[in-house]
Amino acid sequence: MLHAPQGYRRPPGPKALGPAARASPAAAPAAAPAAGPAPERDPFFDNAKYLAIVLVAVAHAWEPVMEGSRATRALYLVVYTFHMPAFIVISGYFSRSYSGRPHQVRRLLTGIALPYAVFEVVYSLQRRWLDQGSDQPISLLDPFYLTWFLAALFVWRLTAPLWRQIRRPLPVAIVIAALASVSPGIGEDLNLQRVLQFLPFFVLGLVLRPEHFRLVRRREARVLAVPLFAAVLGLAYWVAPEVPLGWFYRSDSAQELGMPWWTGVLATLVIFALGVLLTAGFLAWTPGRRTWFTALGVGTICGYLLHGLPLKAAEYTGFFEANAWLSEPAGEILLTLVTTVMVTLLCTPPVRRALRWATEPDMEWAFRRDAVPPEGPMSP
Repeated sequence: MLHAPQGYRRPPGPKALGPAARASPAAAPAAAPAAGPAPERDPFFDNAKYLAIVLVAVAHAWEPVMEGSRATRALYLVVYTFHMPAFIVISGYFSRSYSGRPHQVRRLLTGIALPYAVFEVVYSLQRRWLDQGSDQPISLLDPFYLTWFLAALFVWRLTAPLWRQIRRPLPVAIVIAALASVSPGIGEDLNLQRVLQFLPFFVLGLVLRPEHFRLVRRREARVLAVPLFAAVLGLAYWVAPEVPLGWFYRSDSAQELGMPWWTGVLATLVIFALGVLLTAGFLAWTPGRRTWFTALGVGTICGYLLHGLPLKAAEYTGFFEANAWLSEPAGEILLTLVTTVMVTLLCTPPVRRALRWATEPDMEWAFRRDAVPPEGPMSP
């Protein structure tokens, strides 16, 4: 979702190479960067990232006001089934080239580990100051609120070379997720329950190829996505009052949710299958051309890390309780629109530039000079 190794940009075509490069294959690698134009980003993935971050923020905004509304809870269940899986699949897809080379490790530290540390402190301090009676600890080993994804992405990307060596990586990852769902003793460190239960989506991204994304972008896929979402929404409306939300958060085992252990295995398989199908449907509806929001996909890390601050501030100060009308249909629609506008603004270039010190810092001073320099941006 946030940062990924190379492979996201379209390489320049043969016409971009100068005469010397075309004449001498050995000279081509050196001549191409000088003679060719700058590589072009694929707008499809930027569009997908922006649309997904909007769904993430809207779902977070629904949490305090959806109780009592079966329709909103059903929508929430549907969105939670695929919005993070979509991010994770894309993150895995662009982690395929990660092999632990010096510039990749550098980018991992500055683009994921540093923002995680900064915003873990920020969100913890916010709760201390605004939530009366709270003594929220500041611990880099226990991710708070939405920082869990950065911790998980750090762990997943470090393991990417390992998954490429396994003959059947996806079944292995699903087994690990199922075992985690029935293991209440895993503990809170780095939110490993979520790391392990969401792992299959990251590994799925690692094994996907460009042709798979071309497949879901076909017209037939867009048509099939309509009855798919309609059927899942109907199912969600049916089960909304009964199904525990913890199954979708993936932060607890079956036993911790008060369920028999075997339901963890079943839920892992069912929710993974639904997540894959809805992610495919979501990507099928994602525009492949440049749109007004394509450029915003570059700044989704800012939208992700910042949107929780006003939402949590409203929760801590009792804003939602004091405005019970937000739980009514008109209030929920207004809250959805306001949140969409807010996260859109947070993804804009000015915000990205202002937050660059934490999300894309220039930390050449912190690394050895003989390290291989980065070959290009890692953000999809």
